Amino acid sequence: MVESIARVRHIRVTPQKARRVVALIKGKQAEEALAILKFAPQGASEPIYKLVASAIANARVKADKDGEYFDEQGLFVKNAYVDEGTTLKRFQPRAQGRAFQIKKRTSHITVVLSTPEVADAAAAPTKKASK
Repeated sequence: MVESIARVRHIRVTPQKARRVVALIKGKQAEEALAILKFAPQGASEPIYKLVASAIANARVKADKDGEYFDEQGLFVKNAYVDEGTTLKRFQPRAQGRAFQIKKRTSHITVVLSTPEVADAAAAPTKKASK
């Protein structure tokens, strides 16, 4: 019954490349997601690995605070998404006094971990009594 969120902002990886890596772990168990990210060849996998590990630690702290039983094996990636951050604009000199703009994009990455009980309770709609 634990749900934890971890965010990293202004990470220097483009959102398009980060979304490819995040798609690999959506819906997976947290330990399996860490194993996938550890061996993924993409550059964005290292910060996302740290983010998932941080979300697991956040869940542990939250469970201890609430006095609930915590099982790391029961956590899964409920949601993970990448938003576009600020873009750093740099200029490179070109021929005949011109300048070429270089856009260094950043990302805001969010990972939500949950236990199956929380996900089932949120997904189950409440029925209203018919007259």
